[in-house]
Amino acid sequence: MPPHSAALTRLREHPTTALANLPTPLIQLSRLGETLGTNRLWAKMDAETGFALGGNKVRKLEFVLAPSMLEGVTCLITAGGPQSNHCRVTAAFAARQGIRCVLVTNQGPEGDPTGNALLHRLFGAEIVLAGDRSERAILMDSVADELRAQGEIPLVVPIGASTPLGSLGYARAAIELCEQLDALDDGCSETLVFSASSSGGTLAGLIAGLALLGRSDVHLRGVSADAPATELDDVCRSLAGEATELLGAKIDPGTIPFASIDDQVGDGYGLPTPASREATELFGRHAGVVLDPTYTSKAAAALIAHMRSHGVRDHQRIVFLHTGGAPGLLA
Repeated sequence: MPPHSAALTRLREHPTTALANLPTPLIQLSRLGETLGTNRLWAKMDAETGFALGGNKVRKLEFVLAPSMLEGVTCLITAGGPQSNHCRVTAAFAARQGIRCVLVTNQGPEGDPTGNALLHRLFGAEIVLAGDRSERAILMDSVADELRAQGEIPLVVPIGASTPLGSLGYARAAIELCEQLDALDDGCSETLVFSASSSGGTLAGLIAGLALLGRSDVHLRGVSADAPATELDDVCRSLAGEATELLGAKIDPGTIPFASIDDQVGDGYGLPTPASREATELFGRHAGVVLDPTYTSKAAAALIAHMRSHGVRDHQRIVFLHTGGAPGLLA
């Protein structure tokens, strides 16, 4: 029996707004694996969660935008980059619910909006521009105060929905992934999972879910899109602990093998590197999988670098957690 069975029951029964098409598939990337020297390469396709072109933000917003959180709310406010996947899904949810949405973003390239920036506007969101990334959180609060003064009831959704509550979406995903891994008949006793990360909620949820299950056989590698590895480590482990506290459980995040990687950041957030461009090409040509330039291509680059330098041990399989973001490729 898992060490935290009561907390797992609370997680399964936690109220949500159903948005995602679940479970997302775990598919074998045979041709890409052959190119990289293994027949044990898989992808967990959270790019296919479905709602508003899918991605990992859908799972988080199912919790953050649960019915109890929306009582009386007339406007959603959130923030992100001009190509934010989180902003895209939040704006689409507001459009479906028929409520106002304000997105605080930093300035994108001049000219007509493309990619996610186009979708933000297509879904009817109002765009408020911040001077730079550091100003977005303060500006969200300012916008909320202005709307309250006008009689609105705003809900501020933190950047990336990377809160303890939002992380529960990926605690559930960890359970889903483990069930799929356990159904494989490949003789592997260890799984190495690569995932992109910035605000930390996805990895925090995975850590929380694996800890609740007592699954130390799944090893996580968080590939940073911007923050130093030590900072990302701290954020993920802290969020994981807070997420499980919401379920009445106290875990030790250190029981789950987890490490952050920051050697794929390159020149900064959203800027491609030679390795990320190669990863995008390899995944496209050999797997028919579309990566984005900000997150998934850099996580894939880290996976490729690991496989080239370390290979895959006889008892291991490798899983790429595809967190979505394809509209960013078209920006």
